[in-house]
Amino acid sequence: MYKHIMVPVDLAHADRLDRALTTAADLAKHYGIPLTYVGVTATTPGAVAHNPEEFQAKLDRFAQAQGLKHGLRPDMVAYTSHDPAVDLDQTLMKAIDETQADLVVMASHVPGLADHLFASNAGHLAMHAKISVFVVR
Repeated sequence: MYKHIMVPVDLAHADRLDRALTTAADLAKHYGIPLTYVGVTATTPGAVAHNPEEFQAKLDRFAQAQGLKHGLRPDMVAYTSHDPAVDLDQTLMKAIDETQADLVVMASHVPGLADHLFASNAGHLAMHAKISVFVVR
């Protein structure tokens, strides 16, 4: 049914991603397909990493830990953006194309007042991606 799962990961909030990560891992095992974790970082120092190279190393360790936890051999791709808050939706759409994913599994947050004015990243992908997007709350 599916051939490749992409999972956007925000390392600053990795502790809140467990349900989405477990869902993605279960689907990857069920269908026997590859899973790729995707992270986006800024070119400037941030809360997660001081530079893109450090971010990539942390994302790689995260992917390896998830692989051990779920019995998978996931890939990971780190993207660098000048302003991830502004570019995140476009970067994730680019990642869908580059990873050749046909399913995105991503975490969402509990909607609030701002979500009635501005779409969430998960909502944007669900509305605009040409592939299936599974938003896990």
